[in-house]
Amino acid sequence: MAAVETEGGRAPAWRGGFGRLWSAAVLSSFGDALRTAALPLLAVSLTDEPLLVVSVTACGYLPWLLFGLLGGAVADRVDQRRAMWAVDAVRGLLVAAFAVAVACGHVSIGLLVALAFALTTLQTLFDNAATALLPSLVGPDALGSANARLMSGQRIAGGLLGGPVVPLLLAAGAAVPFAVDAATFLSAAALVASVRTTAPERAVRPSGGTLRREIADGLRILIRDRVLRGLCAATALCNIGMGALVATLVLLVTDRLHAGSAGYAAATTAYTLGSLAGGAADRRLVARVGRVRGVLLAGCVQTAALVVMGTVRSLAALVAAMAVFGFMGMVWNVSTTTLMQQRSPAGALGRVGSAHRTLAVAGAPLGALLGGSAATAWGAHTPALLAAAFFALSVTALTPARKPDVPAVAPHDDATTAHTGR
Repeated sequence: MAAVETEGGRAPAWRGGFGRLWSAAVLSSFGDALRTAALPLLAVSLTDEPLLVVSVTACGYLPWLLFGLLGGAVADRVDQRRAMWAVDAVRGLLVAAFAVAVACGHVSIGLLVALAFALTTLQTLFDNAATALLPSLVGPDALGSANARLMSGQRIAGGLLGGPVVPLLLAAGAAVPFAVDAATFLSAAALVASVRTTAPERAVRPSGGTLRREIADGLRILIRDRVLRGLCAATALCNIGMGALVATLVLLVTDRLHAGSAGYAAATTAYTLGSLAGGAADRRLVARVGRVRGVLLAGCVQTAALVVMGTVRSLAALVAAMAVFGFMGMVWNVSTTTLMQQRSPAGALGRVGSAHRTLAVAGAPLGALLGGSAATAWGAHTPALLAAAFFALSVTALTPARKPDVPAVAPHDDATTAHTGR
């Protein structure tokens, strides 16, 4: 739990467990970006049926809806470090076998769907275990900075490095991106396996306890804590808006602004760079306003940025709005994740985190459908305005938690919350 004192809080030391966890996360994000970009291209080469192509992407969402809460409950039962490296090792072997199948020409849409479904099913355990493990590596005072550095590193690897590399790897062969992805999984597994940490204390489970009962207990913790309850509701609403925006952004840039693929690339790059700036500025911003107020500020500014996207006809204004949107989006993500980790009991963090993620994943496809319908009915600019409405609702959902930095144990809200000492 070593940490370095810095202005506005504490930053995690790179040596030891956090540095290895960060390296593993960045490697995995790079590999994920390669696979995510290569799978649809491979699907298109196998079939011209849109429904079959979309099914590959859809299977990246479905396991979260089916197994997300279960993955959180399992993460609270097991040694999170061992679960993480074991899952990454299995995923690495699966993707390596898939790369061999692609190289040998024995690949089909069914195999792509099966791979996407299996990898995301395993991810439900990995991501929840990672969320629960981090507080034991860095300590509560460095948690916000640790989350910011993790998310920024993942954004660089996945957003800036992974995508542009895919065409180069595909030129060497259709199987190459998947072989590299397999290598990143296996390397990440080795890094996580080398982490040494003390497992968090867990309450003794009552005899006869079942996963269903433990999931229900985790949901009760979430519902009783007004901050966690507000964060989950706000996350669900935001991700509906994000789904609407992401699914139709290319239409907004190319149809309404007539900016073509170069304009679309400029908009997405601005979002990524804004996110990285938000990760760098998060600690100082939160030191001034507090975590809860930081989330509220981020939601308000993002709402305004979405209104600009839906009303202006200038590519420069859109790019600027996307940069601001990405900046505040990173502040939102870091703060909501940190608050969830701080306020959840150590033995229930996996279950609370899984509820948070499941709601987020469920909102994205719903938002994509709403955004597509709005664009068809009223024009390419309306999904951004629709997203602004959902972001405004998310800010409203957070108002019960608007007091700055509500203590980890709040005696007046009937919350079961985190112990500050680990």
